[in-house]
Amino acid sequence: MPGRLTLNAAPLSISDVVTVARQGRVVDLGEAAGARLTASRAIVEAATRDGQAHYGINTGFGSLSRQRVNEQDLRSLQKNLVRSHAAGIGEPLPEETVRAMLVLLAASLCRGHSGVRPVVAEQIVGMLNAGVTPVVPSVGSVGASGDLAPLAHAALVMIGEGEALVRGKAMSGGQALAGAGLRPLELEAKEGLALINGTHLMAAQGALLCHDFGRLFESALVATAMSIDGCRATDAFLDHRVYVARNQPGPAHAAAEISRLLEGSQIIPAHRVNDPRVQDPYSLRCAPTVLGAAWDAAGYVKLAIERELGAVTDNPLIFRDAPSVVSAGNFHGMPLAIPLDTLAIAISHIAGISERRVFFMLSATDPQNPTRAYLSPQPGLHSGLMIAQYTAAAACNEIVGLCMPASVSNIPTSSGTEDYNSFGPRSAAKARRALELARDVIAIELLCAAEAIEYQRPLRSGTRVEHTHTLIRSSVPRLTVDRPLSPDIAKIAAMIRESLSL
Repeated sequence: MPGRLTLNAAPLSISDVVTVARQGRVVDLGEAAGARLTASRAIVEAATRDGQAHYGINTGFGSLSRQRVNEQDLRSLQKNLVRSHAAGIGEPLPEETVRAMLVLLAASLCRGHSGVRPVVAEQIVGMLNAGVTPVVPSVGSVGASGDLAPLAHAALVMIGEGEALVRGKAMSGGQALAGAGLRPLELEAKEGLALINGTHLMAAQGALLCHDFGRLFESALVATAMSIDGCRATDAFLDHRVYVARNQPGPAHAAAEISRLLEGSQIIPAHRVNDPRVQDPYSLRCAPTVLGAAWDAAGYVKLAIERELGAVTDNPLIFRDAPSVVSAGNFHGMPLAIPLDTLAIAISHIAGISERRVFFMLSATDPQNPTRAYLSPQPGLHSGLMIAQYTAAAACNEIVGLCMPASVSNIPTSSGTEDYNSFGPRSAAKARRALELARDVIAIELLCAAEAIEYQRPLRSGTRVEHTHTLIRSSVPRLTVDRPLSPDIAKIAAMIRESLSL
């Protein structure tokens, strides 16, 4: 476990988000954060007294922004905002997603452009450290005026309302705060808006996705290498000169990694001479190119997310150098929505080419390979791994539907004032589902490839491949008779999900 995460003005890293969200890393506020918060708050308080209209400070919201609000009603304005915008529906978001969202919100506030008091950021940090996690419905954000509904559900708990989870137990927000020794927050001018007017949900989802994509990709490389030897394929296409000629970094990276995984293989040289096959199927021969393209696309996504982890996505923004309140559009999620839509496409190709390798292995049509049809111990009497390919195909079919971009379909909101929305949270939700399905597809390939390796004995594959094979066999025995395959797939998928070293 890393040490405490101190929030100042610095960007968060993806690792910061993951350790807070999933491992309960302790968070605190740095001195620089306190100074920035105090300075920006002074500007907001001055704005409440200057007689001018300032959006979200002394006006209504969205299409109601032309409505001025009296000074004595500014607190009620903020509380009403949080209550009215908590209109989400659907299954609650996972606790790790909500925790990631909260740490992003706190970090953004600490950069000193939102005009909230230090106590607001302290409330978020206190909830994170006490394990108080708001119950946040998964559907409701259009990803433009900030992730309004999800963040409003989180803010409800901060003011002692709504619902929260503490160590898995559901209770009212007020009960959760009391149990953690925290008091409900009394919102002052602008603070309700600052809590709900940012891209923190989609950015949180993106950070967790980027972390999990890295693990998926590593597992896909291992599965590819194991399948190469399980299919008695050549390694000629991994020649580094091929990828120098192609001049694309991702394919070169993938080819080099697969080569490393196969180092020490006895299977490849055993059929190198007098093998009548000229070329392997695309799912093997072009694997570095396809996987590498997905890797490059994910790099673009990761860069967008990392930039957002250092951003302030509130509106209006407070600037201290020439004290002013500026209304703009930093809350718009399109810089994340397009990359997150792209990530689903990248994931689809990792899963799709994996399923094709499964199909090829189970078909057992190559006379140069001693495997049996469906890797069955006795084809006919036993169906072997036949239906595992059906499952992989079903998962890939669903992923195809998930690749329809959410960001290209606009539905205006707020009487047309908010007339072009990003729907980035939908992009993230689709990418998350695609990644989970792809994880199962890779697990199926590893299940099949591990079985195919058994037919190559006594020859051994590469050192890293054999390590993975041993790890799989520690939980999933060789197929000697037909058995339900779902538990086997689930065990291997858990190895991928839990970042066990494959």
